[in-house]
Formats: sequence, structure tokens, C-alpha cells
Amino acid sequence: MIWAGIVALAGCGALWLWVTARHMVRATEGVPVPARPGTALVLVELQEAFWNDAHHGAPDRHRVEAAVAREAELARHRDQPVIALRQEWSGLATRLIARATRPGAPLRGGAGVGLAAPFHGLADHVVVKRVEDGFETGELDAVLGALHVGRLRLMGRDGCAGLARTAQAALNRGYEVELVRDGIAASDVATFAAMRDALLSQGARVV
Repeated sequence: MIWAGIVALAGCGALWLWVTARHMVRATEGVPVPARPGTALVLVELQEAFWNDAHHGAPDRHRVEAAVAREAELARHRDQPVIALRQEWSGLATRLIARATRPGAPLRGGAGVGLAAPFHGLADHVVVKRVEDGFETGELDAVLGALHVGRLRLMGRDGCAGLARTAQAALNRGYEVELVRDGIAASDVATFAAMRDALLSQGARVV
């Protein structure tokens, strides 16, 4: 009887972790957005925890830094908001999985959650995301609604994960999505190419 209880408990724990792991990497659907005139520059995961040689080489970092500086200046000139999406893994199961599968991942209340030095002062708004999809909490939807934004220009890292999942969630809601070509760092070029092609087939554009 005791062993049956232990097995059942282990099974529930495994199911809990499996459901959480799927939630961490799934793009949400959300409510379709009405037509909006505004454009926002969205910077994804440009944080201290990620902006180092362990995640992206110096040439990629320098390329993205230059592109972000250029696009942020253009956004200010056009009176368009700059939004930084900051990753902070939170929740017990999510943190356990992140610790086990994503070395150095920024955990809520931990080190490395702030924007990396080259991006200090660029964002007008900072939104914290707790999974790969930046729309999952609803806060990004609210900010974009308040700013009357219907088109997103996405830059940052990782083109194979958080940025791709956020772009997919934006397309699911009816936002126009532009991927700024030289402003995206990808840990796996081939995987990013496949992700990019999938997003393009759904209406995203590379600019």
C-alpha cells in the first residue's frame, strides 16, 4: 500500500513537471487585437545572465549591440516606444526545470536578471516574462494596448527560444511582426533559420 502511494506520488510529480515544461516553451493564443496604428521596438532577453561568451560570441554580441543602438535611436526619432522583455523564471516547477536544463538561467530574485550594460537606459517600459513567451502573463498585451501598438519590431536573443515564442504568440493575436535581421543573436543558426522560416510562413517579415 505504501509503495503504491509512493508510485502514485512520483507519477503525479512527473506529470506536474511535464505539464510545466510544455507550458514553458509553448506560445499562447490570446485575444485577437483590433487594428492599431502604433509600432513598438521590443528587446527580448538582453540581460546580464545571457550577454556573455557562454551564450553568444563577441562578434554576435557586438553586431546586436550596434543594431539595437541604431533601432532604439530610430524609435525615439519616430516617437515609438521601446519595450524590454526580461526573463525571470519563477514558480517552483519552472525554477527546478530551468536550473536543470538552462545553466545560468535568470531566476526571479537571483543574479543576472537586469539588462546588460550596453542596453541600460534604452527601454521606456520593462516587462518581466516567466516563460519563453513574453505574452504569457498578460502584462505585455496590456502595455501594448495602452500604447495603441499593432506592429512589433523584435530584436534580442534567443532567436531559437524566447524571441521565437514571443513572435509566434504575437502572430497568434494578430500583431504585425517584424524580425530585425541584424539584431537577433541565435545560439543555433540552423534551428533559428527553421524557426524564422516558420514565422515567415505565418506572416512575419524580416527587415
